[in-house]
Amino acid sequence: MTYGCLKRQTENQLQGLSMYPLTNYTFGTKEPLFERDSSVPARFQRMKNEFDKIGMRHSVEGVLLVHEHGLPHLLLLQLGTTFFKLPGGELNAGEDEVEGLKRLMAEILGRQDGIKQEWIIEDIVGRWWRPNFEPPQYPYIPPHITKPKEHKKLFLVQLPEKALFAVPKNYKLVAAPLFELYDNAQGYGPIISSLPQALSRFCFIYL
Repeated sequence: MTYGCLKRQTENQLQGLSMYPLTNYTFGTKEPLFERDSSVPARFQRMKNEFDKIGMRHSVEGVLLVHEHGLPHLLLLQLGTTFFKLPGGELNAGEDEVEGLKRLMAEILGRQDGIKQEWIIEDIVGRWWRPNFEPPQYPYIPPHITKPKEHKKLFLVQLPEKALFAVPKNYKLVAAPLFELYDNAQGYGPIISSLPQALSRFCFIYL
């Protein structure tokens, strides 16, 4: 067992985050999983229509970590050659955040052989708001915005020691080292590129 922080840090000072090797996990495939909207404009039009009926959209995403070559890696879904996202999505109206994320994780990465994967949802590691029906999101509510259009929460997901993930055929599941994500909004977007800073409060424990 090795630690990605100074051993003199006590448990009360720095929370431990356990990670297992990438080689512990098996990756299969399943039928493609397509977005609900055919285009970006269609997505924001649906968001606008729903906002008029039920108000602000609530979304959740999972932060899944493994280690390889002694370095922490984040599991990301890759679509095409340049688009990366965290597993997760929209909550149903009135749906509990943790239960909703478990449902979404099962839909996106759950096995197809009838064996249920238990998802352990832990700390919130990020909160982002979308002020308008447009792509930009911020880790705060801009002062002139009284009615944000979407609130997104990022939850740390504690992976078991071993697991099988079934990845939709139109995606790849990739492990990106945190050093590659850091300050790389151009490659990964502002939310994913902010995660190295957000996760720095944890003591990485490589099992």
